[in-house]
Amino acid sequence: MTTPNELLVLHDQQVRGTIAARLPNNWEPSWDGPILQIATPARGFAFAQDLDGLSSEELDAHIGRVRDRWATLGQAVEWKTYGHDRPDLTERLRLAGFAPEDEETVVIGVADTLTTAGEVPDGITIRATTDLADLRRIAAMESEVWGADWSWLAGDLRDRIESAPENIVVLVAEAGGEVVSAAWLVIIAGTEFAALWGGSTLAQWRRKGIYRALVARRAQIAADRGIRYLLVDASEDSRPILQRLGLQAVTTTTPWVWSPTTSAG
Repeated sequence: MTTPNELLVLHDQQVRGTIAARLPNNWEPSWDGPILQIATPARGFAFAQDLDGLSSEELDAHIGRVRDRWATLGQAVEWKTYGHDRPDLTERLRLAGFAPEDEETVVIGVADTLTTAGEVPDGITIRATTDLADLRRIAAMESEVWGADWSWLAGDLRDRIESAPENIVVLVAEAGGEVVSAAWLVIIAGTEFAALWGGSTLAQWRRKGIYRALVARRAQIAADRGIRYLLVDASEDSRPILQRLGLQAVTTTTPWVWSPTTSAG
């Protein structure tokens, strides 16, 4: 059995190390030394893996340039950090005006052991879709779940499907024609990994086994395509479920966000 430390090494090599090569067509990457910045329709993103060679002053300068670029554009930017990054990174982000969002746990499991994670509950249908109308219905469901405007999600999923249709499978779970949950499998091309994204469920439909059924369906698709590992950036709601299913925690991840609103406030 692969240990958590071995899985973390594979994750850093194959997942963190390949971000720039697998972006949707309308995401624009640019590099500033070891910092990858990405412009997307929703917000900016910053990723960095090899920061240990930078002095504190050099790191501060990189962080400042990320912040100032997006401040000039009047947009928010998210710097995705990991629990095993250099220890002073988060404090330096804080000093530059970034604020943390909820911490998630990176969990990894073997695809072919997750194909029996859960049966589809009675009264629920799960199907794959690429239809824009369905993607909009999924975005509306996510907006209701999170109490925020997630309308951008329909366009993001559409762009991913159009950019690399072989690398994404969107599943919608319905009851009586209503979208009650949705999830997607994102295959990380050229690696042994695929990611489980989504999985949000309307409040009244939780604890019925829909989430586990969506894990099983995506695991089967991944296993059929020869994918070995599945990973999830898991919230505290989904982490216990996934660990009971056998996925192993390897690190944590936290988005640190700078936005014009937080800065002004």
